[in-house]
Amino acid sequence: MIIREIEARDNVALAAVIRRVLTEFGANQPGFAWQDPSLDQMYQTYQNEKCHYLVIEQDGVLLGGGGIGPLAGNDDGVCELQKMYLAAAGRGFGWGRQLLVRLEEWAAQHYCYCYLETLASMAAANALYLCQGYRRLQQPKGCTGHGGCDTWYGKSLAAIPVDRV
Repeated sequence: MIIREIEARDNVALAAVIRRVLTEFGANQPGFAWQDPSLDQMYQTYQNEKCHYLVIEQDGVLLGGGGIGPLAGNDDGVCELQKMYLAAAGRGFGWGRQLLVRLEEWAAQHYCYCYLETLASMAAANALYLCQGYRRLQQPKGCTGHGGCDTWYGKSLAAIPVDRV
C-alpha cells in the first residue's frame, strides 16, 4: 500500500471510487459530494497552498483518498477534511487511519482546527474519527453545500506534531 499526493492521472479513477462509495451508502443524490463540480477534477481542485489531497494505491490500483481544504464560510484557522473515501477492497487494514494521520499532520502546519461531516450510517468512518480524537458536534459549520450529511465532528490540531512532516 502506498499513500501519495494526488496526480492528474488519478482524476478518473478517484471520481469512480468516490461515486461507488457514495452509492454504497445511499449518498448518490443532491446534498452530498456526489454533485460537487470538483469531483471529476480533484487534482486541479487541490492545487492550492491551503489544500492537500492524498490517495491510497495498492498494486497500481487507486483505492481512495482524502483531502484538506479551507472550510467555506469560516475563518482561515479552520480546515475541512474533504472527500475522504476508501473503496471496500481497501477497508479493514488500517489504511484509512494512516491516511487520516498524514492529512492531520499536514493540516496542523496550516490550520488550528479541523471540521468534517459524514453520515451516521458510515459506522466505520465514525468510529475512526472518534478514535482519532474528533468530537461530535451538534450542528454543521461553514457552507459546504452538503446538507445531506447528518453527523459532524471537529478536532483541535494544536497537539499534532508538525516537525515530522
